[in-house]
Amino acid sequence: MSFLTPPQRTLLRAVARLGYANPFLPERVESERAVLGPAFVEDETVWSYRVEHPEPRANLALIEERLQPLVEELRQRLTESAEAGETDLTLYEDAVLYMLYTRYYQRFQQAAWRFYSLYLDDWRRYFEIEGVRFPSGHEPRHTFACFRQIQRAFDRLFLDLIGNSMPAARLRAAVWQSIFTHDMRRYRRTLYARMGEFATLITGPSGTGKELAARAIAECRYLPFDERKLAFPGENLPAFFPINISALSPTLVESELFGHRRGAFTGAVADRKGWLETCPESGSVFLDELGDLDPAIQVKLLRVIETRTFHPVGDTAGKRFEGKLIAATNKDLATAMRLGQFREDLYYRLCSDQIATPSLAEQLADAPGGLRELVLYMSRRVAGAEGEDLAADVMRWVEANLGADYRWPGNYRELEQCVKNVLIRRNYRPPAAAPAASDPVDAFAAEAREGKLTAEELLGRYVTIVYSRTRSYEETARRLGLDRRTVKAKVDPDLLGRLKP
Repeated sequence: MSFLTPPQRTLLRAVARLGYANPFLPERVESERAVLGPAFVEDETVWSYRVEHPEPRANLALIEERLQPLVEELRQRLTESAEAGETDLTLYEDAVLYMLYTRYYQRFQQAAWRFYSLYLDDWRRYFEIEGVRFPSGHEPRHTFACFRQIQRAFDRLFLDLIGNSMPAARLRAAVWQSIFTHDMRRYRRTLYARMGEFATLITGPSGTGKELAARAIAECRYLPFDERKLAFPGENLPAFFPINISALSPTLVESELFGHRRGAFTGAVADRKGWLETCPESGSVFLDELGDLDPAIQVKLLRVIETRTFHPVGDTAGKRFEGKLIAATNKDLATAMRLGQFREDLYYRLCSDQIATPSLAEQLADAPGGLRELVLYMSRRVAGAEGEDLAADVMRWVEANLGADYRWPGNYRELEQCVKNVLIRRNYRPPAAAPAASDPVDAFAAEAREGKLTAEELLGRYVTIVYSRTRSYEETARRLGLDRRTVKAKVDPDLLGRLKP
């Protein structure tokens, strides 16, 4: 007799797909349906945090009720020397792993690791069976560390990146893949120790949660478990080291990133470690507004990515960067590269892993009812126990004054300010709508006539206008009597994008 009956094999294959699925894509819900069949309780097509109804999904308990008796039956058969092939044993392993994770999920949330002995007892019960050699070679300590990482990542993304639209679900799923890749089996086997080698680039409009996504990736990385100390060493150490490039001068950005030695520049009165040196192996350095990075620092950053080494400013001794690099920008890097303002080689070192954050307008177009969820979520954070009443006030104000078609150009950041404004003043004044776009050349001429432009602005705009006609740095330089490098440096990509060819 075969170790598994055909119905049991079909069920365990569905459980395996469920256990390794991206939890934030429709495939997760479809896997639940495959496990439960007619018993499946219809719910949302993707997993998202429901602000008004946060209770656990009914299907989770139903799956556990169905799976546990089967696993016990199969364990008993193995102890009685039942013959099982490699494929069936792998299915048994996957079922046990799913069962153990759900069994200890709430204990992982509590972050008190004394239950490790209970976990080990269960592990030995299901995996250390005399005469049975399991094919996957799972190890309890490493699996325990993976379980903890999965729990942290799921809770973080589920509770922080909220929204019931498909764009929001795809964002959660993309961040999940940045942490675990698309193949959880491969991650568990080898990649858990190598994810710091891959840089992540996050793009999207301002106010769409790029830093939130970056922080989730940084703070949900793999940490090994110490069985003797019953602890995750380093779990309470800082893991996120952000630099806002647009808020600092190039000199300060360089110092903040690479560090400096005393006397390296005016004001450097003592040695200072930069984030690249301070960041531990399990941490991440976050470069916000990457598109504003000075070209000279771009060269140094490229070396960090290629060789994992760097030099503090004013020091000849090399240092090694052990952590992960995450960058974000709201700029069009393709245009910046075409204009010579961003290095192509740096871009291609950063884009091995890319995430695009959707605008609030995209999310609401897919799920109009999601606005109330977001307003309620923000109102509870801002007003605590008064959150329900505040959310009702905000929704009434939005419906009466902005309407359902308002695009929220400031995205989440603007919505949060709307909530706070209604709380304080019972009113919100959105930024004035931009006037209808006029011809940039006419606008340039008008401002020049009125003497509103500095010499630098005058040159930059005129160079850009001429370049938009020639599409050649050499020809523009010839016409204007300038050096080609000056032309290249003065072209404004934003103005260029508004000019007609």
